[in-house]
Order: sequence, then C-alpha cells, then structure tokens
Amino acid sequence: MARRTARARKILYVTPEVAPLATTGGLGDVAGALPPTLRALGHDVRVVMPYYRAVKEKGIAVQPVGSVFPVPLGERNESCQILQAEMQGGVPLYLVQKDKYYDREFLYGPPQGDYPDNAERFIFFCRAIPEMVRREVFHPEVIHANDWQTGLIPVYLKTLYREDPRLQGIKTVFTIHNLAYQGLFWYFDLPLTGLPPSLFSPEGIEFYGKISLMKAGIVFADVINTVSKKYREEIQTEAFGCGLDGVLRARRHVLYGILNGVDYQEWNPATDRYIVAHYDPEHLEGKRLCKQDLLSWYGLPQDEEKPVIGMVTRLVEQKGCDLVAEAMDRLLALGVSFVLLATGEERYQQLFQTLRQRYPAQVGVRIEFNHALAHKVVAGADMLLMPSRFEPCGLTQIYALKYGTIPVVHATGGLDDTIQNYKVKTGRGNGFKFQEYSATALLQKVEEALT
Repeated sequence: MARRTARARKILYVTPEVAPLATTGGLGDVAGALPPTLRALGHDVRVVMPYYRAVKEKGIAVQPVGSVFPVPLGERNESCQILQAEMQGGVPLYLVQKDKYYDREFLYGPPQGDYPDNAERFIFFCRAIPEMVRREVFHPEVIHANDWQTGLIPVYLKTLYREDPRLQGIKTVFTIHNLAYQGLFWYFDLPLTGLPPSLFSPEGIEFYGKISLMKAGIVFADVINTVSKKYREEIQTEAFGCGLDGVLRARRHVLYGILNGVDYQEWNPATDRYIVAHYDPEHLEGKRLCKQDLLSWYGLPQDEEKPVIGMVTRLVEQKGCDLVAEAMDRLLALGVSFVLLATGEERYQQLFQTLRQRYPAQVGVRIEFNHALAHKVVAGADMLLMPSRFEPCGLTQIYALKYGTIPVVHATGGLDDTIQNYKVKTGRGNGFKFQEYSATALLQKVEEALT
C-alpha cells in the first residue's frame, strides 16, 4: 500500500499523452501510472490532455465541464471546451476539445513527418490550461508539465498571467522525458503565443533563431526533473545536451533526476490479462506457453529451443535501429529468432520489413501500436533488446525484469541505472549491457547472454 505523505497537494498533471488512451511511448506510460499513485498517496491529482481521435475511439464516457470559453491565439480567439472523464485509479481526467487540432489519425504526425501546424496545436493546448484554471474548473497548487508540448505553461504563469489573482501562487514542475524532442518552430510562430518579442532571446525561449518550447519549460519552471539520475548528468554535457546543456547547467540547482517507476498492477506476469498463461518465479511453466503464443502471433516456427529476442520500440535513430540493422545478419547466424513490435519512421519500417522477407523463418515484424501485443512480446521472448544510442530512462527493460526476460542494453541513461551487467564469476547482475555503441559490441553481448 502506498505511504501517505504528510501534506496532501492539489496537482494538475498536464501531459500530451496518457496510456492506454493515446500514447507513443514512455511518456504516456508514466502519465497513465504516476497520477493514480500520487492519488493513493493522498494527493488531489487531476490529469489534462488533448481530446485526440484516439481517445474518442476508446469510447470512454465524457461530459462537458462548464461552458465553451475563448483561448487567445495571436490576434484571434479560438473556442475551447473542457470534457471530463475518469482514468484508472479514479483519477479525474480533463480533455481539451478542439477537433480541428486533435481529431486526427496521429498524435503528432504520420510516419513521413510532423504535422506542419504542431506549433499552433500545442500553443493552443498550453494557453488553454491557465484559461481553464481561471474558470475554476480545478485550482491546483502545483502544475506538473511534461515535455515540450507543455513547455509554455510555466512561461504564461510568470508573464501574461502573473497579475491574475486566480493564478498567483501556483508552482510549476517541468519534466524532461526526452530532451531530443524540443518543439522547435520558426520565429514567425511567436505571435501565436501572445508573448512579448523580448522573450525571443538567448535568456528566454529563443534557440538558434527558432522558438524552443522545451527551453521555455526549462527556463521558466520552478523545478525541473528528468527520468533517471544518469540522464540528469548526461544532459548537462555537450554530447547529450542537444544544445541546451548550458541552460541546464545554469539551472542545475533545481534540476533533479528521479528514476521512472512502473505500474506492477498493469505489468505483472502473475496477473497480466493480455498473456496466454500466468507465471511467477516459482512457477515458470506459463512462460513457455507465452513463448509458444508469441511465435504463433508472428507466424514463426514453434521451436522452443531457439532463443527469441524481442524488441518493442519506436523506429527512430535514438533507439539503435541502425545498430540492429547492421548487426542483424550476424545476429541471426547465432541461431536466434527476432520479433519486433514498433511504429515510427518509414525508412526503418521498410528496412525491417525487408529483413522479414529475407528471413521469414526467423524474423517477425509488426508495424503497429498494439498494447496487448507489447505484453505478449515482453512475456514470451527470452531476451529483450534495447540498444539505444541514448535513453532517458526506458521502461521496457524494467518490465522485462519483472517477466524474467533478460535485457540486453546499451549502457546509457536509465538503461545504465537499471541494468547491472551479469558476471559469471560472482553470479550477480540482472542483464547484459555493452559500453561501446557499435554493432560488434552489441553482438558480443548477445553472444555472452546466449551462453
């Protein structure tokens, strides 16, 4: 049972994603699990996100809160409606409804690239939050903003709404889930924000001639955190700071690294509703059945003796897709099967589909977001591959530990924090990790794991 804190807080958790309603990765998983945990600790926490088409398609019950209100956007106003629903754990969920921005097939854009009006879509979202609070939908003590899509909220509270008595005293926390995604937009979008041109400066929200919504959150939030201790240190270096390392070093005194947690009510092989058989450390027969089920889902031969390496990821360079592609021929020569569940960039989709055609008896590929199948991969695989070039935290390797599926990871960020390399001599360690970012190092570590 969660331990109650000494003083309950009123928290508005603002996020562009919430699992399982609408998500592209770890941010959504955290947003789906952290607020119910905070509520169990005694806090009055509410979540707010855009009312995407994906949320509509889930068919959750919604009802309007208050009346339609205007949201300033440049020289015009756009109408906005707040809907209320409920997420797991009884947490109230507010949905910002604006169909012309959010009733679309994808959250941020198709595999070919981002939507061209993403600046307008998320400037609107950020501006809608203080306008919502002003109308007493919910009056928080703390607004917890997450990633670039929410980065303007701390700016608004300290500038345009600074004198509003209904918003004074609200503190902001800004969480960096992935610094590489910064919300960079051209200068000509600045008028949409309603902010004075003086903020377009190196001390403000300007980043090499562009607006950076990520930088906005970093500069103006009262407290900043990120999702592992190692990543907190990495992003203050030139190698991993994505050009913002100097800004982060300047705010180091309010920058914290807190390792992500996972929801073991959702991710537990003893109770998992998505897998064909349950198991635990004392009763492992169910894992063998999960492996059979996984091979069936991917149309691969039912060879229980052949190790299965699974990968659940986004198809972007960060996740080490180039490394896997380079290593795949030699990897499959080790006598393993490989299954992939992913969405992402079209070039990587084509690359892995080609591998599937070349090795139909060893490679299974599913290009889709499938929450249930993600559980099946983590449960049914023997090993889980996470060769990320960089990784703020990573959640899938933590899921894998719970499911007795051995992680093979690159030693970076949260992967380095959570995985201790297994040593034969001592019998200690919970996975295998390679230091050098290369296909050769990856293969050597997989070979070591196979022994």
